Amino acid sequence: MTDKAVEKLRLDKWLWHARLFKSRTLAAQQIGHGGFRVNRAIVRKSAHAVQSGDVVTFPKGPYVRVIEIVALGTRRGPAPEAQALYRDLNPPEAQPKPDRQQGPALRDSGAGRPTKKHRREIERLIGRS
Repeated sequence: MTDKAVEKLRLDKWLWHARLFKSRTLAAQQIGHGGFRVNRAIVRKSAHAVQSGDVVTFPKGPYVRVIEIVALGTRRGPAPEAQALYRDLNPPEAQPKPDRQQGPALRDSGAGRPTKKHRREIERLIGRS
């Protein structure tokens, strides 16, 4: 062995330490479903060893996250400690806020609850009025 031993950690455990997933089980399931890459190589096993300097690419919600591992960490600590474990190479952009329309929202005819006009027409058809 060399004088400087390279520290490594399981990918699912690191994702959990970095608070990118709520549990190791969830991280392992997502890795098993595919879409994870470490240094551009496809990874399908949660036991894949990662080290500092590796780049992990994976889908998370509507985004594709590209994360560089800065440190491995020894525990799942508070959020500031977890954020120090990685550097986000392309942070997700803020969701654009929908433009507010003046007045009531428009919806398709027949979608959702009937309007007062529709309820009156239904009552006339049934013969209640």
